[in-house]
Amino acid sequence: VSVSPEYERARKQIKALEVERDQIVKGHTRITLVTTSVEPREIRVLARGDWMDKSGELVSPSVPAVLGGPNWEIDGEGSKPANRLDLANWMVSQDNPLTARVFVNRIWRLLFGAGITNILDDFGSQGEPPTHPEILDQLAVEFMSSGWDIKNLIREIVLTKSYRQTSGIRTDLQELDPENRMLARQSRFRLDAEFIRDQALAVSGLLVRSQGGKSVMPYQPEGLYRHLNFPKRKYKASNGVDQYRRGLYTHWQRQFLHPAMKTFDAPSREECTAARPRSSTPLAALVLLNDPSYVEAARSLATLALEKRDSTKDRIDLIFERAFSREALESEREVIEELLESQQQFYKANVEKAKELISIGQTSKPATEQLNVPDAELAAWTSVCRAVMNMHEFVLRK
Repeated sequence: VSVSPEYERARKQIKALEVERDQIVKGHTRITLVTTSVEPREIRVLARGDWMDKSGELVSPSVPAVLGGPNWEIDGEGSKPANRLDLANWMVSQDNPLTARVFVNRIWRLLFGAGITNILDDFGSQGEPPTHPEILDQLAVEFMSSGWDIKNLIREIVLTKSYRQTSGIRTDLQELDPENRMLARQSRFRLDAEFIRDQALAVSGLLVRSQGGKSVMPYQPEGLYRHLNFPKRKYKASNGVDQYRRGLYTHWQRQFLHPAMKTFDAPSREECTAARPRSSTPLAALVLLNDPSYVEAARSLATLALEKRDSTKDRIDLIFERAFSREALESEREVIEELLESQQQFYKANVEKAKELISIGQTSKPATEQLNVPDAELAAWTSVCRAVMNMHEFVLRK
């Protein structure tokens, strides 16, 4: 049977699009386990803990009545115990005092460094009383009333006078309130692991802000997975834009999480972690200086400085503006200029080392002819940017 060329061409195009659609769906669809429901087993109050004594009162799944447990559904045969849907409805019920308060408290900690109650995973009698209970109650009620609008909650907090304060420490409060629980100033605290890498990529212009999709694989030391068995696995760093996506999308291998993440106190996810610790160790400095992601980001920032500014002073100011949103102090500029001069001399005498440094990472090294600078000059400015990214202020949220 003969077919017109136009129809055949359209049919092939439709077929190709269907194949492409199936590949996209398959690549972004997670297969979940499906379980079959079974008759729940009988649960009784045990007499003196004797599990063989079946004379105790029958009990059904529910939530403690003091917390406003879910309503019992009534069917033709009498009362029906609460199920998981009832529990889900109770979680977001206006009568439930916990969910909104817990969530508001965790958002507060992200923005202020400490929660209104600093123990995030225990709102019970063994937890810490809130420092500002009225604020917690008000924000929780507004959060529920807004339809659980997280953006509205964050906007409500960041527009307050407390949030917009400077983080400068007052000497008269250093002893009275060293942890700033009374919010007399804004808090200073180190960023979480994912945010630190995002900061470096954003400052350097490498950050890819696309949302959704599969996990990505940043650079990682060779052989980190060599002890993994059943099956053996080999880590392969992502290529292209996937290498520069936000830390949120970093592949997380339980017990073998990314070393840079671990250094900045990210949990291994072997157990639930409501609040991460914040440490300051020499390993953190080594990561910021030597991890390929940060070296590549430093080179990219150095390239921007060389492209957009002509004088040493202006280049230093641009680097500080992007890294700290301010100009360099005179004392800082003197130190940076000394570092720059020493690195220029070193790399002029070691050209191969300069080429090795500016070749780290997947982004194509800009032609030094276009920048009108030799490899040694770009390497020297890369070292300057590495030092700037290693400053305490760079990893602080203040």
